Amino acid sequence: MHCNQYDVYGNLFGLLAAHPVTPLVSLHHLDVVEPIFPNVSRVQALQRLMLPTKLDSAGIMQQSICYDKTKSWTISVSWGFAVQVFRGIFSPREIEMPSRTFLNWYKRADYTAYAFNTRPVSRNPCQKPFVFYMSSVRMDSELNKTVSEYERHHVPHPLCRWKMANPDELETVIVHKKPDPHLWDRSPRRNCCRVMGSKERRRMVIDVGVCKDGEVSEI
Repeated sequence: MHCNQYDVYGNLFGLLAAHPVTPLVSLHHLDVVEPIFPNVSRVQALQRLMLPTKLDSAGIMQQSICYDKTKSWTISVSWGFAVQVFRGIFSPREIEMPSRTFLNWYKRADYTAYAFNTRPVSRNPCQKPFVFYMSSVRMDSELNKTVSEYERHHVPHPLCRWKMANPDELETVIVHKKPDPHLWDRSPRRNCCRVMGSKERRRMVIDVGVCKDGEVSEI
């Protein structure tokens, strides 16, 4: 796969979920990588990605980071692709680094050859992210916002003995985002995201948008 001059094999999740603050231009060599969405073919995965792209092409896969301070969770939104929920508070600098889910062009787990920093998928068993992949997206004409839904990808998680809220109860993340066709006409900057109130225990609601005055993507 060739993306922003990165040639890699295998699972692109770590790279795409922490896409740099640049437009997603193209994906190449898809025959050597896994489908970007689980349990579908490569063609079906690309067809799914086209749905949010048609509604907000400038915002596709742009990362925003926010925190649920009451539960001590870190949330990373790669709009139109995936949401990750981590136990604990991570700095934006760490979450902006791609996690090592992929191999280099020589099919080796050698992360010293890249011109960018990477991080392990988790440094502690309790910090393995809970991943939610985009399943649907629509335009809400009344709110003038896109409403995208991300469903939990169920994989085994190691036992965690931390005395804190457990993201395992979440099944769905809903993300509201106003399309921003002039995003790249301004100086490159990440959007901000905010955790909104939700009456349903198994659902998290997030709003993504241009950072307000005094609002930055930090703890």
